[in-house]
Amino acid sequence: METCHVTLAVRGETSPGEVIAVVGDCEALGSWCHQRAVILRPDSNEGNTWTTTITVQKGVVSHYRYFKGFFLESKSARGPSQVIVNLWETHQQPRTMSPTDQIIDDGNFGNYNGLNCVDSGWLTCQTEIRLRLHHSKVAPVSITKKKFKKSRFRIKLVLEGFEEEDEDEEEDVLSPTTWLKMTSTLEISMISANGYKSRHSQPECGNTLEPSQWTEYSIHTMDPDNLELNFEFFEEDLSNHVVQGDAHPGHVGTACLLSSSFRESGKDHGVATLPIMGRNSRQTIGKVRVDYLVIRPIQGLQCDMSSSFCKYWKKRGALNVGHRGAGSTRAAKHQRVRENTIASFKSAAQHGAAYVEFDVHLSKDAVPIVYHDLTCCISTKKKNDKTSLELIEVPVKDLTFDQLQLLKLVHATAIKEDIDKDLLDDEEEVDEHQPFPSLSQIFQAIPEHVGFNIELKWICQMKDGAWDGNLSSYFNMNTFLDIVLSCVLQKGGKRRIVFSCFDPDICTMVRQKQNKYPILFLTQGISEKYPELMDIRCQTTQIAMSFAQSENILGISAHTEELLKNLSFIGDAQSKGLVVFSWGDDNNDHENRRKLREQGIDGLIYDRICECLGPYFDSSSSDSPSVRSKESSQTSSS
Repeated sequence: METCHVTLAVRGETSPGEVIAVVGDCEALGSWCHQRAVILRPDSNEGNTWTTTITVQKGVVSHYRYFKGFFLESKSARGPSQVIVNLWETHQQPRTMSPTDQIIDDGNFGNYNGLNCVDSGWLTCQTEIRLRLHHSKVAPVSITKKKFKKSRFRIKLVLEGFEEEDEDEEEDVLSPTTWLKMTSTLEISMISANGYKSRHSQPECGNTLEPSQWTEYSIHTMDPDNLELNFEFFEEDLSNHVVQGDAHPGHVGTACLLSSSFRESGKDHGVATLPIMGRNSRQTIGKVRVDYLVIRPIQGLQCDMSSSFCKYWKKRGALNVGHRGAGSTRAAKHQRVRENTIASFKSAAQHGAAYVEFDVHLSKDAVPIVYHDLTCCISTKKKNDKTSLELIEVPVKDLTFDQLQLLKLVHATAIKEDIDKDLLDDEEEVDEHQPFPSLSQIFQAIPEHVGFNIELKWICQMKDGAWDGNLSSYFNMNTFLDIVLSCVLQKGGKRRIVFSCFDPDICTMVRQKQNKYPILFLTQGISEKYPELMDIRCQTTQIAMSFAQSENILGISAHTEELLKNLSFIGDAQSKGLVVFSWGDDNNDHENRRKLREQGIDGLIYDRICECLGPYFDSSSSDSPSVRSKESSQTSSS
């Protein structure tokens, strides 16, 4: 095959040690793999211009993107480079290289076809540690020293722990220690119902803590087990109790957290209570309660750079999303199609649902399964009694996939209800009506034109201290997400997929662990139907918006109960660049859906979707149904 040389040039500013690289769909450009990308070199005459020359096949059109990042040596001999992607171009249509081009001036990094479209990178080989101070349960700082009882403190996190490099190290060679320092970052974010301030540096003497505010420190590092994380405490009134000789007047104490303790505990999220040691004595002046989260790269899978939908949303009319497929079984008792089954998803698709919504969690043997509740009931027949049953509630996570397939499904509330007859009838389940299908089975059985809204099931803690499903412990967060995300990334194909979750940490982790699919933060807001949640970030729709903005996720999925009382929330969220879905029993009412559509809602999740949508088939396609909504003829906003 005949080849030709093509020179690429792009302009962009970089930080020390950072480079611009190019990746594309041909072998010469790494086949969309960031580890095999081609590094550009800065032009000696124009420092902000980066160039490279590549050899490509003549007559073959190639597509490519630029990114900024660090290229580190592999930890193993002959292994691929370790690459940290800081920023990358995410245009839906990547740059195109014509086979006749010999020199291509691509202008400025991130700009293509008149659009500036860049996104932050994901965790490729580095780890992210989040440390949070907040008033969700109790005040994070408790002072025991009498003279500081009435003091207000400012807190600053200082990152330490890297060993100093040898003095005889060659100056022009970057040592591993230098690379670790250069690629480690520390930023602070603060969110409240009134707004957010994300990813910025700290003032010299830190920040104050407010009861209604969530303060979060984010550390990116290549050495997550060898960091010393020091919380430095300063009195807010720096004129009092000044310690002579201090670099920072008013510095009164330090609380130290070793990152190695996360690995030793075996937990990637939890709470650490640290003593605050006085500045000039060995006495403690109080303690600080630090909430931590460790986000690690997906194990055993590398994301490619061919496309990204993490922040992409094509504005259209409100999407109809089938709740648990054709609808909740308990919300539509007359239906014979069980929720969260292949039959239910197919029924919703056949009646024109653009997406189907369902919950995914793991079985005991780590198989991603589709089921709504955290628990289910297993039955035992009493001896010599063929008509009555005893029900026992069991966490789904404690049963293997094969065991779940053997269950005759009953909702956990059946313990309080007399529905033995339902258990004794219909002994045989048709395969497509079988509960607990695996996520892989759903991908295989449902046509690819049907989008998936995948709710990642996680336990929530209520304000009163109780836990969802009475489960105070669950899977390791990284392990849980690695398994589910790997399944979706491998089987997603061209299907439209959006994740959602009520747990804000899961939302953060999905955003950081992969680069392809978006996530919505599920929020119940202020509700009379559900108990208040412990986490500050979950308590109102306004702070949910601030959280979504701060984490740069696609948007929120809000509870219709609160939206109907505050319809302006939809426009407020969208003006902040957020996509808005809505969920809840109130969506089952046609008039409520009409109101939400008039406000420009992006997606409606509701039951009985088969009654509200009537399919017809487009003659131009034998397998792609077009949707005619029964509601669309009744309202011009649909």
